[in-house]
Amino acid sequence: MKTLIGGAIAAALGLIGVAVWWKEFLTVLAGTIPIMLLLGGALAIYLGFDELKETWKKEDVDEDTAAEDEDVGKYKQEITELKDEIEDLKKE
Repeated sequence: MKTLIGGAIAAALGLIGVAVWWKEFLTVLAGTIPIMLLLGGALAIYLGFDELKETWKKEDVDEDTAAEDEDVGKYKQEITELKDEIEDLKKE
């Protein structure tokens, strides 16, 4: 209940303050909006660059995985050849 009353009083004082100091409020608002746009734009650039770096990392991982798959195929073929060679040697 105390919070509700305190909030109502603060809102009323804020409304009165904006009404009394309307010109000053607009001056502060005019100075605040460009700063907020600048900071918001910088944050968006940072997040976009971070997302781009993640995309590059995923592409690198995909390329590495493809190279590993080729290596696995080579190793399996080599193992098969060695097994055949061992079988041939056992027969002799």
